[in-house]
Amino acid sequence: MNTGIVPKIEAVISGQALPGSLFSAFLHGLSWIYGLAVRLRSILYDKGIFKSHRLPCRVISVGNITVGGTGKTPVTMHVARLLRDAGYRIAVISRGYKGRAEKSGGIVSNSEAVLMTPEDAGDEPFMMAAGLKGVPVLVGRNRVAVGRVAVEAFHPDVIILDDGFQHRGLFRDMDIVLIDDASFSENMHFLPRGPLREPVSALKRADVMVLTRSSNPLTPALDILARLAPGKPVFQSIHAPYVCGVIKAGGTPSGSGRAPAFGIFRDVEWLKHAKVFVFSGIAKNQAFRDMVAGMAGAVAGEMAFPDHHPYTAADMHSIAAQAKTKSADFLVTTEKDYVKVHGRLRSPMDIVIIGIEASFDVQGMAFAGFIKDMLAAKLS
Repeated sequence: MNTGIVPKIEAVISGQALPGSLFSAFLHGLSWIYGLAVRLRSILYDKGIFKSHRLPCRVISVGNITVGGTGKTPVTMHVARLLRDAGYRIAVISRGYKGRAEKSGGIVSNSEAVLMTPEDAGDEPFMMAAGLKGVPVLVGRNRVAVGRVAVEAFHPDVIILDDGFQHRGLFRDMDIVLIDDASFSENMHFLPRGPLREPVSALKRADVMVLTRSSNPLTPALDILARLAPGKPVFQSIHAPYVCGVIKAGGTPSGSGRAPAFGIFRDVEWLKHAKVFVFSGIAKNQAFRDMVAGMAGAVAGEMAFPDHHPYTAADMHSIAAQAKTKSADFLVTTEKDYVKVHGRLRSPMDIVIIGIEASFDVQGMAFAGFIKDMLAAKLS
C-alpha cells in the first residue's frame, strides 16, 4: 500500500520525512533539472515563442503553484456556482487525472445528467459533475481541444479550468491562484524535492490569490505574498466540512457507478457522540483526519492511502476489519474517496461521507464582487 519510491518522495514533499543523504542529493538534482525546464518554458511563453490559444468565450483558471491539497475543487465549484447564479452560462474543464478519459477527453456531464463513471472521468471531475447542477463538466489532458468541444456543445459565456495555472497553451482572462496557508513558505523546493510546480515568482501572473485553510487575519503568508506579488488582491478562505451522506452497511444502489444520491446534513450533533474510523486517499490525509477529529466524538484509528487511490474489495475488508477491532461506530471518508467506492464495493459498516465547501466567511461578498466585476470588465 505504501511501498516503493513514490510514497517516499511524497513523504519528503509533505515534510513528513527527511531524505537521507544520497536520496536527498538525488531529489535535489532532479529538482534542479525540473526547475530549469519550468523557467525555460515560462520564458518561451512570455516571449511569444510558445503560443497561447484563445477560445471564443472567457476563460477563468483556478490553480496553484504547488502539488496537491490546496482546495482547487471546492473553490472551482464555488466560483462556478457564483457565476451560474449570476446568470452566466458556465462550463468546467478538468484534466481528469487518472481517469480513463484523460487522454481522449469527453463530456462528464451535460448539465442535466452525469454521463461517465468515476473510473472514466476521474474522481474529482465526477464529484464536480454530481454536485454542479446546471453546469456541464468536461475532462481531457488537451485543454484547448476540450475547450473547443465545450464551446461547440454548450456555448458557454465562461469556461472555468480546474487546475489550469500551468496550462499556458490556453489563454485565460483571469487566473485565480490558491495557496495553502498551512504549508506555504517563501523557501520551498521544486518537484520532486519539494511541492513547487513553478517558482514563487510565478505568482506575479495571478490576477487574484486565495489563501486556503486560512482563518488567521494576521497570517504571515499575507506579508510574504505582498512581497512576492505586490498589489495583487488576496482573499482568505477555509475548508468548511459537512456531512453529505450516510450510507448504510452493504448499501450499493444498483451498482451503476453513477452519481450517488446524497443528502446534506448540517446538524451533525449525533456525530459528536460517535467513535469513528477514518479512511482516505487524498493529498493531505492527516489534515482530513484532524478535521474529522474536530467533528466526531473520537477517532479510533485510520487508514491512509495515496492520492487518487483506486479502492478494491480487499481494501474495504481491511478497513472494516480494523474499524471493528477498534470498536468504531462508523467509517468516515471523503466525498472524493466515496465516489470511487459507490456502486462497486460493499461496506460491512455504515459510512459517513464528508464533503468540503470553500467558505470565505466575512470576505465572501468582497470575493464575489471582485470576480463578477473583473469578468464584467473582460466582457465589456
